[in-house]
Amino acid sequence: MPLLVVVGAQWGDEGKGRFVDWLAAGADYAARYNGGDNAGHTVTVGKQVFKLHLIPSGILQAGVTAILGNGMVINPRTLLEEMDRLSQAGIEITPRRLHISYAAHLVTPAHQALDRALEAARGRGSIGTTGRGIGPAYTDKASRQGLRMVDLLAEDFPARLEERLTGANRTLQALGAPLLDIAAMNEEARLWAARLKDYVTDTSAELHRALQAGKTVLAEGAQGTLLDLDFGTYPFVTSSSTTAAGALTGLGLGLTAAQGARVIGVVKAFQTRVGGGPFPTEVHDDLALRLRGTGANPWDEYGTTTGRPRRVGWLDGVLLRYSARLNGLTEFVVTKLDVLSGLETIKICTAYRYGNEVLTELPYGATGLTAFEPVYEEFPGWQEDITAVRRWQDLPQAARDYLGRVQALVGAPLRIVSVGSERGQVIEL
Repeated sequence: MPLLVVVGAQWGDEGKGRFVDWLAAGADYAARYNGGDNAGHTVTVGKQVFKLHLIPSGILQAGVTAILGNGMVINPRTLLEEMDRLSQAGIEITPRRLHISYAAHLVTPAHQALDRALEAARGRGSIGTTGRGIGPAYTDKASRQGLRMVDLLAEDFPARLEERLTGANRTLQALGAPLLDIAAMNEEARLWAARLKDYVTDTSAELHRALQAGKTVLAEGAQGTLLDLDFGTYPFVTSSSTTAAGALTGLGLGLTAAQGARVIGVVKAFQTRVGGGPFPTEVHDDLALRLRGTGANPWDEYGTTTGRPRRVGWLDGVLLRYSARLNGLTEFVVTKLDVLSGLETIKICTAYRYGNEVLTELPYGATGLTAFEPVYEEFPGWQEDITAVRRWQDLPQAARDYLGRVQALVGAPLRIVSVGSERGQVIEL
């Protein structure tokens, strides 16, 4: 029963999409298990750049069946737009290749409007949401007021949606925000149902049968471990489980599916995050500009979903150890090593200083990080352009030393290193 779970080991944006695409070449299914269109996965194939928000990156590999799991919250408008873009690019998007869990929850225009209005009302206490309605959708799910994909197919769905939109308008009015056009949104929802009805199925049963038959399922998470609702930098987190364990509940798989599973952590060669929240190793000024890039390249550090410049910093080994433990990583990959080329020295945070103490483990998880001062190890950089390197032994010794230290911090084998944005710019170990 070969299950492969790909997780982000940092605050998201690690480059999971391009590795899911790469690993999907040997998979039968690619399945998203959490989040919504607040995620953004960029995959470069030749001269084509695909920016995916809901559909698993594995759809770009011929013969792979894509699954949108029950742990997701799905905006039908975004999903249909994404399906159309992929079709126009020559990717087969049919009910044969794309299956959506009946139990996945819907993100409605009400959720989006409430997300923006509530974030604005927080003022200086805002948490940096994407405004995509993800938090309000998960709130409705937890409070048993949500609408699911199976509800979209029901005859009385327009009435159910109108009830939710009317309730949202009362809240929006109280917040002084623009009201929703209920009639227009109900009409649009009829189009959603007409186009998506043939894609909705019991994906849990389908994946169970696939694993029983010895097929390979590649489970793709959104965001990163440090944004997990329980174990992330709360309250600056997302609203779902972003760890490897979330793949089981988010796809409707039992514990036996995890026997012998590979859990692959994706680690950026430095640290980034979008939005608010603590960031112990954050850097500013010229170094930040150097790591972030100009935004001219799709691989630069600007959010795929929001377009916002990402905050950047040195790799945080304390948080990386924490993430490796939470996920039970069996192996990991490193992305964007090429970005570090040309730096005189490179730092890794290997401990935190708290008063007179030096801590190598987090006392209360990813909580209270603003109180900690990073303790760094410095490494000599390398000046060579490594984007054409395809063998480990051809990497500069300084690059290999740096990666060796990262591997020691993770405590799992390093399997792949990416040295560029294109599908083939990887070194396999």
